[in-house]
Amino acid sequence: MKKFRWQLIIIFLTGLVVGVLLLAEQPNITTTVGPTPSRGGVYSEALIGELQRLNPVLDYYNSVDRDVNRFVFSGLIKFDSRGVSQPDLADSWGISKDGTVYNFSLRSNAKFHDGQPVTAEDVAFTIEMIKDPGSIVPDDLKAFWSEIEVIPLSSTTIQFRLPEPFAPFLDYLTFGILPSHVFAGMSYDEMVDSPVNLQPIGSGPYQFDQLLIEDGKLTGIILKAFNDFYLSPPFIDQIIFRYYPDEASALNAYRDGEVLGISHVGDEILKDVLAEPDLSLYSGRQPTLSIILFNLDHPEKEFFQDVELRKALMQGLNRQYIIDNYLDGQAILANGVVFPGTWAYYDGTPEIEFDPEKAIKKLSNEGFAITGDESGIRVKDDIQLEFSLIYPDDITHQAVAEEIQKNWRALGVGVNLEPLPYDVLVNERLVEKDYDAALIDINLSRSPDPDPYPFWDQAQASGGQNYSQWNNRIASEYLEQARIITDLDERSRLYRNFQVVFSEDLPAIPLYYPVYNYAIDYQVLGVRMGPLYDANDRFATHLEWFFATRRPESATLAPTVTTAP
Repeated sequence: MKKFRWQLIIIFLTGLVVGVLLLAEQPNITTTVGPTPSRGGVYSEALIGELQRLNPVLDYYNSVDRDVNRFVFSGLIKFDSRGVSQPDLADSWGISKDGTVYNFSLRSNAKFHDGQPVTAEDVAFTIEMIKDPGSIVPDDLKAFWSEIEVIPLSSTTIQFRLPEPFAPFLDYLTFGILPSHVFAGMSYDEMVDSPVNLQPIGSGPYQFDQLLIEDGKLTGIILKAFNDFYLSPPFIDQIIFRYYPDEASALNAYRDGEVLGISHVGDEILKDVLAEPDLSLYSGRQPTLSIILFNLDHPEKEFFQDVELRKALMQGLNRQYIIDNYLDGQAILANGVVFPGTWAYYDGTPEIEFDPEKAIKKLSNEGFAITGDESGIRVKDDIQLEFSLIYPDDITHQAVAEEIQKNWRALGVGVNLEPLPYDVLVNERLVEKDYDAALIDINLSRSPDPDPYPFWDQAQASGGQNYSQWNNRIASEYLEQARIITDLDERSRLYRNFQVVFSEDLPAIPLYYPVYNYAIDYQVLGVRMGPLYDANDRFATHLEWFFATRRPESATLAPTVTTAP
């Protein structure tokens, strides 16, 4: 026992010595302290456009008004970058089992900037103004609200009764709430002309302070933090928006020290912005999909019904080259019709990569042969593989259309280009199904819910927006079920199945999703930008923005480029 105890002591001492030596060999570790958020400071941004009316019922067609209203007003709910609904003025809500009744509970501490509480009556009043016959919102939106019963159950509870289940209903509840007591007794027309639209009263994190007037012209607006905001107050005390006629003027304003941010960075100033040492560029996917539609039920172009032909056309199209050379790289490749980065997107969708040799082989296997005549166009059953492609008559779409024509001509496919004004392209040619193929942009602004139903369901082929006339019963069943089921997991499963069917049948060729660029000076920290459903979604995290109290020596505050899928 005595010998054994000595062995234990020796082992312990040896371990102690080794431990000390190991600690001595460890490198020095320096703790890096990040910037410390502090309350205060002024953020100024250049907006491209003019102020009209700061009223959420009147801002439908003016994006710069919606930018300001994002700070001044708040809605029942909001959406995160994945398109998932989040509480805003409403802190909770419930949905009936049949999906036709929605009850919302308002926050008890929600106030307007004049100190009055936000009530269910304010919500009902705002909806009445939206659906007023004279309202400027689209007729289909007015018709939508006209079919819904809006019932204030108490001062803080409101109920919506739908005529039938409609899962995307939450999309329609992000509008800013007006203070009914301010507009009490006014007709819609009187509200339009009210001076309150230039001194807005909302319930958002910032309240109106003053207008900026120079030489008799309105040049900007100042907002200040609202101390009684129902959530945590913003870090930044004051927001100043200044108005400029174009992007170049906005960039000059930044260089002159008038602003710290530029609301939109387009092709005109992108390279100059990237060269600015103190500007950080943020990029997010826009709610737009550029796509090639085929008239699948065209009586004279039956070859469009051949799935392998459609896949060959996609395989023979160098979409990345188009993005790099005609869009300055400002787009993301699209492999489906559901936006990436959203809760409904299926990232397992097979990708069809550019491979013209495989495309040519696929066409040959389908019986489309080169005859040897001067045209070089493939023929099957005495029918030439040739069709017209209509596209919007502008410089960018023309360049893209010409590249598509060139790519497909290399496969032995003849494409005749036909530029059209966009309203003629959609309202006459697409609606009337009077086309062979079409290069278009599907814009789903302010629609976080994916809901591909309007464009791809069988029922929409006649009188709807299923311009391709895609007739796939399985895909339609998935879309129809996903429209009435409110469980997000189940809807996600249905949309995943839809995307698999779409990729297998490929009724149209997805091209790309354009991106939105936004620039802010390096001094403004905490900025994050995900996929956008509207341009003002770049402000989604503005409550977290701040100015650093100090600049850590270890921190690198060089300009950055952040891209969201």
